[in-house]
Amino acid sequence: MTPVELSRTVLHAVRRAVDEGELAVAVLPERVVVAPPGPGGCGDYATNVALQLARPAGKPAPAVAELLRTRLLRTDGIHDVVVTGPGFLNISLAGGADARLARLVRDILRAGPRYGHTDDLAGQAPALHAAPEVRALVLMDSVARVLRSQGARPHMHCARPPQDAWIRILGLPSDITVACTDTPLRPVPAPADPTPLGRDAARWALLHPAPHDHPRIGDEHLAQRESNPLFRVRYAHARTRALLRNAADLGFTPEPGPLASDGDTRAVIQLLADHPRVLTATAAHRAPDRLARHLVAVADALAPLLPSVLPLGDEKPSAAHRARLALAEAAGTVLAGGLSLLGIDAPDHL
Repeated sequence: MTPVELSRTVLHAVRRAVDEGELAVAVLPERVVVAPPGPGGCGDYATNVALQLARPAGKPAPAVAELLRTRLLRTDGIHDVVVTGPGFLNISLAGGADARLARLVRDILRAGPRYGHTDDLAGQAPALHAAPEVRALVLMDSVARVLRSQGARPHMHCARPPQDAWIRILGLPSDITVACTDTPLRPVPAPADPTPLGRDAARWALLHPAPHDHPRIGDEHLAQRESNPLFRVRYAHARTRALLRNAADLGFTPEPGPLASDGDTRAVIQLLADHPRVLTATAAHRAPDRLARHLVAVADALAPLLPSVLPLGDEKPSAAHRARLALAEAAGTVLAGGLSLLGIDAPDHL
């Protein structure tokens, strides 16, 4: 069960409790946030939904938590639920950590670049309006891509049509409607024309900083070195693809399975599990920089693991090698999918 699936499971338990008269709540939350337990917590994930519902339900938070605990314990995929503190629900998933890791990797490989895509916003058609400036237009285009990944069908508008060069070089859509609004997306404008950087570097230069930060338009975005975050992300993706080719030459393929639970591995796993939540937040806050920073974090966490994926010397490929290869492939898949939502290519060779 992924974090997104668990969030929906908890929300379903809340709705059932309301439908059956155990909770009297007029307005239900649109979604439930689940996250790794904090200090004093336990299990795989924790949520404060009982604290959110306590006041509107007219019940103490521990009582709401206990009511939801009883329901969640009857749900497939949940092993145990413990109430801690003022009413936090701490949830342990069925199966051990190894089984959950294998399940997460399989889910990513099965979904491919669409991992984290949902239908949560299906039926919504938000209107996006950009100031007539290149950064605002690129920001709007990326926000629209992420909204589509969550099921929405956004409409894009600008006070003036995009320049032909922006459409051709930056990959902007040509069907942006000409319309005005008092509340357009208005990030800090680009200080110079980004098109000489080319599509990928230009879009990264405009999207990686938060909208309220000043973007830098310079050759540093083209540099093939570790100081360039875009290079680190694309290089990490290319390395995962090279490992798959090299493993095929050695006669073995990826297979999700148990992995050593060290700090580096846990960091990668948590970041991959968080990817759906990052897409949800990116869509909600109209902030592609959140996705860009997440991809940098995935790439940086993955780097220490890559040298141990293939057998060394006379070592024969083992189940551990196949599991590490599967994790690397899953991470590369998340990087490629995330870059595509930013309108940036993820080459297999770099």
